[in-house]
Amino acid sequence: MSVVNKSAHPFDKSRLDALLNRRFFYAPAFEIYGGVAGLYDYGPPGSSLQANIIAEWRKHFIVEDHMLELDTTIMTPAPVFETSGHVARFADWMVKDTKTGDVLRADHLVKNVLQSRLAGDREARGLAAQPKDDEKDKKKKKKAKTVAVQLADDFVKEFENILAQLDNYSGPELGELCRKYDIRNPDTDNEVGEPQQFNLMFASSIGPTGQHPGFLRPETAQGHFLNFSRLLDFNNGRVPFASAQVGRSFRNEISPRAGLLRVREFTMGEIEHFVDPEDKSHSRFHQVRDIVLSLLDRHVQVSGSTQVTHMSIGEAVDRGIVANETLGYFLARINLFLIKIGINPDRLRFRQHMGNEMAHYATDCWDAEIENATGWTECVGCADRAAYDLSVHSAKTGQPLVVRQALKEPVVTEKEVPEFNKKVLGKTYGRDAGVLQKAVGEMDQAQLTRLKGELAQGSATISAEGKEFSLTPDLLTIERKTFKQSIREFTPNVIEPSFGFGRILYTLLEHSFWCREQDIERGVLSLPPIVTPTKVLIVPLSSKEEFDPLVQEVSTKLRKAGIFSRVDDSNTSIGKRYARNDELGTPFGVTLDFASVQNRTMTLRERDTTDQLIGPIDDVIAVVTELVQGTIDWPAACQRLPAYDGVQAVD
Repeated sequence: MSVVNKSAHPFDKSRLDALLNRRFFYAPAFEIYGGVAGLYDYGPPGSSLQANIIAEWRKHFIVEDHMLELDTTIMTPAPVFETSGHVARFADWMVKDTKTGDVLRADHLVKNVLQSRLAGDREARGLAAQPKDDEKDKKKKKKAKTVAVQLADDFVKEFENILAQLDNYSGPELGELCRKYDIRNPDTDNEVGEPQQFNLMFASSIGPTGQHPGFLRPETAQGHFLNFSRLLDFNNGRVPFASAQVGRSFRNEISPRAGLLRVREFTMGEIEHFVDPEDKSHSRFHQVRDIVLSLLDRHVQVSGSTQVTHMSIGEAVDRGIVANETLGYFLARINLFLIKIGINPDRLRFRQHMGNEMAHYATDCWDAEIENATGWTECVGCADRAAYDLSVHSAKTGQPLVVRQALKEPVVTEKEVPEFNKKVLGKTYGRDAGVLQKAVGEMDQAQLTRLKGELAQGSATISAEGKEFSLTPDLLTIERKTFKQSIREFTPNVIEPSFGFGRILYTLLEHSFWCREQDIERGVLSLPPIVTPTKVLIVPLSSKEEFDPLVQEVSTKLRKAGIFSRVDDSNTSIGKRYARNDELGTPFGVTLDFASVQNRTMTLRERDTTDQLIGPIDDVIAVVTELVQGTIDWPAACQRLPAYDGVQAVD
């Protein structure tokens, strides 16, 4: 089997971008009208790739964990997001160019400028090679310019420390950094103003007169919470259980400039795992306990470091680094999913949110971050939302979003219970009767016991709302009563993994792209077969009519096996036909030549190695079916079929 050197040429983002644009993986939406930043259309290979990623996501999470699937509305009445806290707090900090009025996201501005200065420092110290002139031209973008200037050692440490915990800075602190380090708009070199909060939701209205204000949802989660009672009933009243959905969400990003990594409309997948707050264990945790993750916890970041720790998820939960088993279970499952679809495990880490960056609803949160040409990008968030959402929606609507659980053994308790003689109370205190009842009702058991003792002596005095009230036994009695509780009522907590499919798709494309060692112009996408847009390319060597029945036969048999294939019968050379499908990530190709017509043999080509095997048509179809399904790999296929020597066995 051939050995492939995928790192012969350094990664070149401009080559990948050119390939993705040329082959229409995705493109700016409304391009012939000038386009709108942050909005993209997916072409045939991009749509198929995303659909295959989502299909694998559904198998990996919904099917394997028996989740309840939902499809809830995008348009959402304003009161929902007012209650959830999004109207008040779903915002980013922006700054304006003081002269042009251009708007920039404050944390991205600080990050880009400081990273650029550190790169310039490394260049000045001879630690980074100067790019060639043609590379400089390729990289002329609206980005902080890298200038070779050596920084004082103290500044290097300060900048690295700031970048390590950048997500923890508040808006005013970001403004202070801009002033302290003279951070300006890199496009104009103008100063920027003070950071201001900008709500990221798209406002809209419902109805012909706009009488119902609404928003396009920035996440799919609220649909799960509002339907909780129905979901619980569907699950026979039992927790834990998880609901999941894939759908569109919208965020009015301040200055989207990073392709699919920062967009205004995107497809996401969200899971809401409802769990007993007193028991966040997971029945399948033992299956993932030994999986090792790259963890970057909040304490390391606050200390100014980005050094990851490689640790099994079992140890991380045991040591309290990850809050509970259910959160740990999902981190491990997310790790398995991303690696399965082709993300490089060496460029994947789980970063814990620091205090200031934590979402208003979260008690703990970890991001699966994937390294790419722009740095580390959050692609999956996994948060413990506690009981926040169900509690606030229940309080607002008066609907009890709770679990009522029959206890195996009834709980018997005794407690002091106050009881007022309401006739005497009304005559004695009139309008203040309610104040007095409330004050006594809020007393704990120790206070009630003490009050009972004082009443036994004849009278007692209590204070409430600045007034003194005298109590006597004819007004209030306190008796010890026995209570038997056979039902436990509680609001479940929620563990939420949230996936941005566009970001996952783009980072996967970066991780998969390389150029042939012998020809840098021949780009290849080494996508795993489970997600590739096309699984098998059918290549007839000739356009003669005698090939048509064979092409039809092979195509039909692959279709019946559930394998998506394409026929390329164009007039270009076979090498060019394979090369342009290598760009699309097609993992396997089958060639029908004159020997196929005469002997019913067919060759099978593997994308990365370009090695070819040969065998009877049905044998090749059986092997390629197993390759696509993942039941065998290429070395195993090489044991099943002989190597092709490049000679057509024809008489």
